[in-house]
Amino acid sequence: MTAIDGRAAVVTGGGHGIGRVLALELARAGAAVAVADIIVDNAELVAAEIRAAGGRAVALHCDVCERESIAELKQQAQRALGPITVLVANAGATSFQRLTEMSDADVDWILQVNLMGTIYCIQAFLPDMIAAGQGGHLVATASMAGMLPAWVPLHAPYSAAKLGIIGFMLNIGIELADNDIKTTTYCPGGVATGLSANNERYRPARFGGPGPGPITIPNDFIHENMKLLEPESIAPLVVRAIRTDRPLVFDHAEQLQVWLDTYQRPVLDAFEAIAREHAGDQDSLA
Repeated sequence: MTAIDGRAAVVTGGGHGIGRVLALELARAGAAVAVADIIVDNAELVAAEIRAAGGRAVALHCDVCERESIAELKQQAQRALGPITVLVANAGATSFQRLTEMSDADVDWILQVNLMGTIYCIQAFLPDMIAAGQGGHLVATASMAGMLPAWVPLHAPYSAAKLGIIGFMLNIGIELADNDIKTTTYCPGGVATGLSANNERYRPARFGGPGPGPITIPNDFIHENMKLLEPESIAPLVVRAIRTDRPLVFDHAEQLQVWLDTYQRPVLDAFEAIAREHAGDQDSLA
């Protein structure tokens, strides 16, 4: 179990959407929170909400695509709040384009902010977390587009990045078993974050700078049996998963059947086919 009360936490992408509600929920659970965002004014609005409710929070700028920016975030967060023992690597961006229509900058940004931004943050904060010897928790926001990449259209680099987060987090969880540092990967399945309208505002200059406006989301992005959730409804779910050290957390129960229909039978069929072929090869050698 991970006790949250009295810990200091950092939430990247904390100025809006999922990051915002997770920062607020961690503060309600008793954590002091460094709200980090590439648009620091948004982070300050969230930090002000936390302080108005009697919590402790600071707003800090961070571009997770840049290791130097993360290093500065770590120094400022530690200076303000003390040792950071809960890290929520949440910052991300999305796209819905055919790969052949994406520029090199488009692809690089999606991979960098989602996958490498998560890895960079954990690389920066983890050594101090281990050295502090107080245990801790690493949280990463992935996506059901990573768990179910064949389900979401026009999402190839994004799905690759989010699936990479899932693999990274599950593997590093084994690596950290002796340090009492737990991991949780959150895979949202459809949350009304406003990202489609605001996504391009967060694009750094090195990837072409802020874009002109909203992105277009395909009509079949949300499965017909699922509904779009409000961010406030998922925050307690994720924080409960942190408390109970759950390695994976989802927000739509309906996703189970979609996963089974999409992957279980094809994967089992592939394994069974290989087993039969392998048995046949062995028979031919006898």
